[in-house]
Amino acid sequence: MGLFNRKSDTVETTALATATAGPDLSHLTGDYTIDTTHSRVGFQVRHAMVTNVRGEFADYQGTLRLDGADPAASSAELVIKVASISTGNEQRDGHLRTGDFFAVETHPEITFRSTAAEQLDAETYRMTGDLTIKGITRPVVLNLEFTGTATDPYGIQRLGFEGSATVDRTEFGLTYNAALETGGVLIGEKVKLSFDISAVRA
Repeated sequence: MGLFNRKSDTVETTALATATAGPDLSHLTGDYTIDTTHSRVGFQVRHAMVTNVRGEFADYQGTLRLDGADPAASSAELVIKVASISTGNEQRDGHLRTGDFFAVETHPEITFRSTAAEQLDAETYRMTGDLTIKGITRPVVLNLEFTGTATDPYGIQRLGFEGSATVDRTEFGLTYNAALETGGVLIGEKVKLSFDISAVRA
């Protein structure tokens, strides 16, 4: 007898294939807009070698194209107004807007445009795209977790994602730093980006 000739083996193999493929999300296929009042675009960077400074951007807009039947056909775009940066310290925020860092007068926006998407398992996705900061574009990989979908009390369909990525700020021309008397530098080069996204069907 062949390995899969028995009925029990056939059922088990089918179940394994279904689990690997993940849930059927074809009914979610469509265009979505990020609900900025229920989302967050944030970051953190090492400060003085011992702790992290955390911040976020308050002004941004984004769209998602979700293909539940073929996740690889999904796409996303995000545009951030850099002047909306907030780290909880007005003096530091003002410095971040200058030419030492983001130069918001000449480069007012940060953009991300996806170039590829991949479903890794039932809840985990990977999206590759072009991130542009201060006029410099570099590829970046976002690790995304699908957190679910629901219809809110107003009849609007929502879906959620949590995401993260790590970038080297010096690759985007953000090279400002200062040496510490005890050794090391004031600001780390690696920046961790974080996303809590609630999107509504357009």
